Amino acid sequence: MALSSRQLTGSNFAYQHLPFDTFLDDAADLGREKLELWGIAPHLHVPRLSDADARGIRRSVEARGLTAYCLTPEQVMYPVNVASPVGWLRAESIALFRRAAELCVELGAELLLLTPGRGYENEAPAAAWRRSVDAIGEIAAYAGSLGVECVLEPLQRVESNLVNDSRTLAAMLDEIGADHLGAVLDTVTMAVAGESVDDAFDALGDRVRHVHLIDGRPAGHLAWGDGELPLQDYLSALDRRGYDRWMTFELFGDGRYARDPRTAVEQCHARVGLT
Repeated sequence: MALSSRQLTGSNFAYQHLPFDTFLDDAADLGREKLELWGIAPHLHVPRLSDADARGIRRSVEARGLTAYCLTPEQVMYPVNVASPVGWLRAESIALFRRAAELCVELGAELLLLTPGRGYENEAPAAAWRRSVDAIGEIAAYAGSLGVECVLEPLQRVESNLVNDSRTLAAMLDEIGADHLGAVLDTVTMAVAGESVDDAFDALGDRVRHVHLIDGRPAGHLAWGDGELPLQDYLSALDRRGYDRWMTFELFGDGRYARDPRTAVEQCHARVGLT
C-alpha cells in the first residue's frame, strides 16, 4: 500500500490562540479524516476537562465528519514529568495520563501519546530510567484496560535526558514489555539524533505506530519548506517500509504559525504532495 494523503491527520498544534472550532472547521475544509488532539489550554486542558466536556468535543468533531484518533497531552512545557524525582510531581503526572486515557474513551480516540520525562542532570541515569519505565508501564496498563493504545515518543536532549533516539526507545519498550505500547517516529527528533527513517525501523520495526512529520534545521518543528530536512527521502523510506498508519504535522517553531496556522498547514500539504 502506497503512502496516501488520507494518512495525514488534522491537528490543533499551532491553533492554541484561536478557537477550537476554527481548527475543526479548517481540518474539515482541508479534507482531513482523523485528528491528533493536542491536550493544552484552552482547548483540551486534561486536568479540567470533564467527561461531559469530552463528549461535547466528540460531538463537534463528528458533526464535521471527523474522528479523534490520538490525544497528545502537553507534557514538555507544562509541569508534567513521569520520571521526576519529586514524589508529588511524578504522582500527579501519572494521574494526569491515567485521566487522559479515560478522556480518550470519551473522545473516541484510540491512541494516547506519552513521553519519557527526565531526571535531574546530576543524578544517576538509572534511577530516572527506572521511574520512567515504571510510570509508563502503569499508564499503558491502565490505558490498555480501557481499550486505548499508547505510543511513546523520544525527545530531543534539551527536552529529556532519558530517551533521545530509536535505539534507546526500543530498549525502554523492551523493558516495559507491553503489547499495547508502541513508538512514535518524530522526524525532527530523529534528525537531531543523526538517524534516518531506516534506522528507526531497524530498531523499532512494526512498533512504529505514529509519525510526527515535520521540517527543521534540524530542530525547530517547522512547516515543510521552512527547514532543511529531506522530506522526499523520508516519504520514500516510509513507503518502502510499508508504513500504513497516521502522520501529523506538529507545528511549533515559528511565531507566525500561531497567527496563521492554516497557511502553515496548507504549505505542508503542498510540499508533501501525497494524493
